[in-house]
Amino acid sequence: MTIIGMLHHRLDPKTVIKSYAYAAVAKAEGIEFFYFTPRKVNFENRTINGKVLEDGQWQERVMPFPDVIYNAGSPEKLAVSKDIIDKLKKEIPFTTHSIGNKWNVMERLKEAKEFDKYIIPTEIVKNIDVFHSYIAHHKKIVFKPIDGRKGKGIYFIIKVGDNFEVKQNSDARMYSKPQLNALIQELLASGTYIMQPYIQSKMKSGQVYDFRLHVQKDGEGKWVVTTVYPRIAPHGSIIPNINNGGYTNYLDPFLEQEFQDEAYNIRRMLEHFSLSLARHLDDIQMTKFGEVIDEIGIDVGLDAQQRIWIYEVNWRPGCPPAFYLELDVVIHSIRYAKYLAENKQSLKKAKLKQKAKQVEPQMEPAEVKAKHEQSQPKPAEINVQAVEPLAKYVDKKFNIPIIAITGSAGKTTSKAFLGSILSKKWNVFESKDYWNTTEHTKKHAEEINESHQAVVLEYGMAYPGIITNHCSIIQPNISIVTNIGLAHVGNFDGDVRLVAKAKSELIQGMDQQGLLILNKDDENSKYLLTDQFKGTILTTGIKTDADYRAYDIQYKETGMSFKMKLQGQEIQMFIPILGEHHVYNALNAIAVADTLGFTPQEIKAGLHFKKPPRRLTVYNCRDHITVIDDTVHSHPQGVRAALNVLTNVAKKRRVAIIGQMRELGDLREEEYRKLGEYIAEQGIDLLITYGFRTEEIGAAAIAKGMKQAKIHHFTNKDQLHALLEKIVEPEDTILVKGASKTNMFETVKFLDETFKA
Repeated sequence: MTIIGMLHHRLDPKTVIKSYAYAAVAKAEGIEFFYFTPRKVNFENRTINGKVLEDGQWQERVMPFPDVIYNAGSPEKLAVSKDIIDKLKKEIPFTTHSIGNKWNVMERLKEAKEFDKYIIPTEIVKNIDVFHSYIAHHKKIVFKPIDGRKGKGIYFIIKVGDNFEVKQNSDARMYSKPQLNALIQELLASGTYIMQPYIQSKMKSGQVYDFRLHVQKDGEGKWVVTTVYPRIAPHGSIIPNINNGGYTNYLDPFLEQEFQDEAYNIRRMLEHFSLSLARHLDDIQMTKFGEVIDEIGIDVGLDAQQRIWIYEVNWRPGCPPAFYLELDVVIHSIRYAKYLAENKQSLKKAKLKQKAKQVEPQMEPAEVKAKHEQSQPKPAEINVQAVEPLAKYVDKKFNIPIIAITGSAGKTTSKAFLGSILSKKWNVFESKDYWNTTEHTKKHAEEINESHQAVVLEYGMAYPGIITNHCSIIQPNISIVTNIGLAHVGNFDGDVRLVAKAKSELIQGMDQQGLLILNKDDENSKYLLTDQFKGTILTTGIKTDADYRAYDIQYKETGMSFKMKLQGQEIQMFIPILGEHHVYNALNAIAVADTLGFTPQEIKAGLHFKKPPRRLTVYNCRDHITVIDDTVHSHPQGVRAALNVLTNVAKKRRVAIIGQMRELGDLREEEYRKLGEYIAEQGIDLLITYGFRTEEIGAAAIAKGMKQAKIHHFTNKDQLHALLEKIVEPEDTILVKGASKTNMFETVKFLDETFKA
């Protein structure tokens, strides 16, 4: 029988409430459990005077050394017994080890680089001058103790002219500079404080919230999500912590209320982020100290662009505020402790291997510095010709760039890339994902104000005259036409030239001295009406010698890498979204940002953008099953692009689930036939079609040589899902492609939940 010892700094287990839960769960799991403190350890006879829970009472017992130690006490208070604890560690595995205070954790993450882009810039307050320099730059800051817990001692400070508004909990008052100096000096005398720019997550009601991500290792030693839940501050307060009057809610209803269609993807993003960060911190702990951790709580927020920010990382987080979740926490802890006990030898070998790596010869500081300097890009030469036109492409009312994007595909992603880059320096008004009707443009016209330094909009079109209407509401001075395809071609008598003519309304309606970006590789863009345009035209491309050309394009695990020449130097770029077609979207944004004077480094950083929802979103399921969600729009060009992603990323079976394409008109039969032939040529292993007349795609694939047994067709989604339960195999890569109106996202959710890791 496995024996677990709970190590704590308190003598009496009755004062450690969770000790009861751990003892009860251990008994249910068939594990012997006892509670002890360091001074009760006898190394001579390898026994511990511990306490065992029997019939609801703690009884003293002399216990043998346990197989594993669950260390639950305060590292600071256990430090007085460091010699004893170090001696125990040499003989017995500990379930976890302290990762230090919040500052130490953030410093580790910064040093390791992988997650530094999610960290809010933080600085230790060394003196009053440092404080005032910081708030003069950021205007709104959070001021809090470096070792704070439960939301205590947090101040929100805003510079208002020569005075300062100071909020603590729900209380707010104005301070003069001398008064604030006195407060800061008093606080600094009591301990170390840090300060951060204030990044706020706000609900529709105006209340502040954040998310607690609670992750643990399970009985197989793997990281799992115990829970994710929102914490909501009371009205008027800036602190959502439960101990300060905040309250919580169930995650799914909260996300559906605040984010509607994006709710599911945000939940999965939070889960994926929590597991990735936990594994990363675990790797750092093992690399630096040869130690493991088993549980962390991560507090994060989402800004207005839904970018995720790490507020804090807590080692040994408090139990979630619901009984059944507390039980989940304890079960994971006990089962992980048992896993450690049963795998002592293999884990010890891994630890020794890691230590061996640490003692390998290291470079001298001078060598490190030289290598770092060699790896840094040379300072870019200023491209005067590219920067000079900035004054030309500005709105007459606000004196800012007004950028509009249209095209048959790639509008939303081009907009997201561009908004992300420009926001590195400017306050940008960016239309929401898929808000591209004239009604949306009217709303945007009311919302744009003098605080905005650039505007990025998406102009949608299904019929002639619509883009002219967009331009009459807000006239752009910079325009992008991504491409001309078959989206909505059924509304134009099946003639792609008429689609191009309607898209040309953007060229005709924009500032005629402005900047126009076109896709040189797109064959149908030659039908755009550019003859009368008097401004500057720049081109993007991959296959042709365009003004902004990408080359050496490669698929990576989480996106695409490519190279290009920018401002006199070759730059390696990365975008966190799969598909060569998205490289074109990135090029659109790069062309505009470069012309507006952004540096290659700013552009490169901005390409790490918030991906629009349901655009080639990857879900990693159990048994290495991968689901690719591309269920916003569907037209022949987009389906081919998504299939190219499937063939490039799949390691084994390639499964394509293709939904109905709308508004193809008389071209439907021909385009379905071409698509079926393309699927057969791509070597797709399994094709499933869904919706009216989509069986024509399968018929064309069969005629091209694909075996009939590999093709299925449905008009009933429940029957489709029943088949998937039977036929999906480990290591399958499954593409789900369809328009929003066909609700193909239901199939993504079904696959993700059925085969969830």
